[in-house]
Amino acid sequence: MNTISKENSEGIILIVDDNLPNLKVLATLLKNNNYQVRKAIDGESALLSVKTDIPDLILLDIKMPELDGYQVCERLKANPNTQEIPIIFISALNEVFDKVKAFEVGGIDYITKPFQEEEVLARIKSQLTIQKQKRLLEKERQLLKIEQDNLK
Repeated sequence: MNTISKENSEGIILIVDDNLPNLKVLATLLKNNNYQVRKAIDGESALLSVKTDIPDLILLDIKMPELDGYQVCERLKANPNTQEIPIIFISALNEVFDKVKAFEVGGIDYITKPFQEEEVLARIKSQLTIQKQKRLLEKERQLLKIEQDNLK
């Protein structure tokens, strides 16, 4: 079995899609590019998975039974523990309305199906780089605050 340790991976990605062939294609693509992959076949499973271990990024389908992707995203963004997870919607819905709604509920990007593998990888890499830079800036801000407090 080809497992990737958290330290050696490019990041942990949770893929949420009720279409098993899509889930398999995305999982294989990401594993082959050094990502750790977790999978969920519906919104409730995704929410439970995130409670257990927070991923670095979520690829989220919109059209799913029970909870759709919009609802899952809204719940994640309403929770202080999960609100910073970048969520990329990946959907066959191609209307402007659907894309705008994805951004309104807290998505950071939108990929339409059928997708190009290179595009998926580029968008994931870009968002993970942004997240890493945000974390570094926050650490720097905290260090500066400590230094400033020590000068008082």
